[in-house]
Amino acid sequence: MGNPVTQTIEAKYTTLRPLLDERARRLWAAVEARALGRGGIIRVAEATGLSRGTILAGLRELDTPAPPDEGRPPTGRLRRLGGGRKLLVDHDPDLLRDLEALVDPVTRGDPMSPLRWTCKSAAKLAEGLRTRGHAVGERTVNRLLHDLGYSLQGGRKTIEGKGHPDRDAQFRHINRRVKAFQRQGQPVVSVDAKEKELVGRYRNDGREWQAEGEPQEVKVHDFIDKDLGKAIPYGIDDLAADVGWVSVGVDHDTAEFAVESLRRWWRDMRSRAYPQAGRLLITADGGSSNGSRCRLWKSGLQRLADEIGRDISVCHFPPGTSKWDEIEHRMSCHITENWRGRPLVSREVVVNLIGCTTTKTGLEIEAELDGGSDPTGREVTDQQMEGLSIKRERFHGEWNYTIRPRQ
Repeated sequence: MGNPVTQTIEAKYTTLRPLLDERARRLWAAVEARALGRGGIIRVAEATGLSRGTILAGLRELDTPAPPDEGRPPTGRLRRLGGGRKLLVDHDPDLLRDLEALVDPVTRGDPMSPLRWTCKSAAKLAEGLRTRGHAVGERTVNRLLHDLGYSLQGGRKTIEGKGHPDRDAQFRHINRRVKAFQRQGQPVVSVDAKEKELVGRYRNDGREWQAEGEPQEVKVHDFIDKDLGKAIPYGIDDLAADVGWVSVGVDHDTAEFAVESLRRWWRDMRSRAYPQAGRLLITADGGSSNGSRCRLWKSGLQRLADEIGRDISVCHFPPGTSKWDEIEHRMSCHITENWRGRPLVSREVVVNLIGCTTTKTGLEIEAELDGGSDPTGREVTDQQMEGLSIKRERFHGEWNYTIRPRQ
């Protein structure tokens, strides 16, 4: 059992502690220690958890009380102005300058600094400062960085590349064309291929609610499964309604796969939404499988136009503006959000997760698996291109054109 005197002091301190401020606590401990006599400081420190230095300071204050109007802090303060340990930057005036030089060596310091090519974590910054003679630790570096206005940040995609002189004019042209088609009740769709996804028990970015201590177990390495392969979602978004269509390919993102996805949409969706459709307008980015310079894309659209007997007009977004495509913000982002944190263990799971995607605005998406083969390397000759029925518009005919069915 503990010492009865120590237990008594501990009981009194537990009762008084909520009522004592810093100075009163120090003076009370000093009074108790003096009352106990020899060994009192040790016993009070043991009972209260206060340091011996704090109790000694209280004893000094009892022995040399300050005059009534001298040495007392202003009303509402426990310490005199300027009391307490000085800030590190007061003792080391070069600390902040050297820290900023390490954080941003290109503009504020040496461009050949070793930290230019390493992770600038607080621990490494502290190590770099110590090599320059500053006695700092990781926590101090964190505090100083916040005081200087720094924070942990990632990259932001804002640089689109060199803008085309007719960039804005092309957007206005697309807007006019889309509105004209919609006024006439003709279908307008935005198309794009989503990022390829590995099929299998692989880690998927994001988190979802699970029982505590029971996370989804996934593979350590992202090596493609030879049997399951990958999923290639190609989306088609109806700009006049919250309705989308996604064809999930399993081979390659080729122009033929893109056109086949449009063919499936026309067969299954157009007949319900636009039974009297006389033509079709497609908005697409300028690259990838549906790019403005892709001959196989135009050749595939020609075959589709021949099959359905309708004009197919295409408007491509200017170079460097693919993220402005409506499908990116209206459909693709919601698909990614719906399957966050879930391993795409099979192709059926991919199709079902896409088909179950909904939003507060009432977005509906239908998805279908396309198990066909889409080999790469196919070419369209100059002679075949001359046989296409393409009418190019006066304004940037390479971006804006109509493919008419051939007799």
